[in-house]
Amino acid sequence: MKLTEIVHKDGIVAALTSTRRDDAITELVDALITAGGVSKTLKNDLIKSVLERESRGSTGFGKGVAVPHVKHPKIKAMTACIGNSDQGIEFNALDKQPVYSVVLLLSPADQPEQHLQAMEVIFKNLSQDTFQRFLRQASTVDEVWTLLEDADADKLVG
Repeated sequence: MKLTEIVHKDGIVAALTSTRRDDAITELVDALITAGGVSKTLKNDLIKSVLERESRGSTGFGKGVAVPHVKHPKIKAMTACIGNSDQGIEFNALDKQPVYSVVLLLSPADQPEQHLQAMEVIFKNLSQDTFQRFLRQASTVDEVWTLLEDADADKLVG
């Protein structure tokens, strides 16, 4: 599984306006709706589900990165989006630092293995300092997408 297979390019938000976790999640769900990745009718339910997941433990795992995620019965195909924030988002991260890059993953409830594979691919890349740094520096959708393509092709060193 590759990042470019799960991240919806039109759902990339190169400059999130939100400074709080709940607002950033809403902004990313809206981006996926606009991109056609999920139905508008699911908006409130998806936001509620992601926030319920966050209440069980923050997905802000540190180093300026968060990966909110949820398995949902009305999601038909796995989809993800990415948002970057210049000012940082209060995400209740494990290291108590602001989050600058957010990867939102929405998965079908009946595909737990694929969800785990997607999480593995996302975390494999986000755990690399080079990927994190380049992602945080990306200021356009095309720059983020090129980074994902490079990561999928193992062109990043570090």
